[in-house]
Amino acid sequence: MRSFLRLLTAVCFIGSAAAPALAEPLPLDHPCGDLVKKYLTAVVMQDWKTASKMLVANSLERRQRETVQIIKSAPTMSDEETMLAGYNVKGVGELEKMSPQEFYQVDREAWHKKLKLSPEATKRKQETLKITVLGLVQEKDKGFVHATVRTSQETLTDRIEELFLISFVPDPADPKNYLISPEMKDRPVITPLDGSAPKEK
Repeated sequence: MRSFLRLLTAVCFIGSAAAPALAEPLPLDHPCGDLVKKYLTAVVMQDWKTASKMLVANSLERRQRETVQIIKSAPTMSDEETMLAGYNVKGVGELEKMSPQEFYQVDREAWHKKLKLSPEATKRKQETLKITVLGLVQEKDKGFVHATVRTSQETLTDRIEELFLISFVPDPADPKNYLISPEMKDRPVITPLDGSAPKEK
């Protein structure tokens, strides 16, 4: 029995050693380490213009389309007006005409208005922000980089600590740069298989 277990352990070890490495740890001084700090700082400082430039455009476009569709589907004009409150626009058409980055900025501003945090509490959160990058790992075959980050900040009454997983993808316009893909951990990535699309007649 013992010899069988030793053999099984050896086989497992050989199998794992022979398997190709799909991911590898990266040093904390990798560019994504600084990028994730810059992004989270921009979010806490409510610098939405800076944050918008660090996000994948397709994600911003999808968020814009979905928000516009939800507002258009409001059962009454009163409901639509309520949904538009905080956007500082005259109608949903103005949201449609915005660039994805512009929409992201007004959307984030509208969201934070609803939170109704006092200026003192907001200032305290910004002053006490601490960002610790716990680790970076790269999916070698895809070029994705995933950052595990812990943040800490204080309000006037509490300390808030959060753990984030933030994913980066190579920037199509600049291979040396990375963009944040906010939906990677929240949505399944669906890629049509070869031959799965319906054939045109």
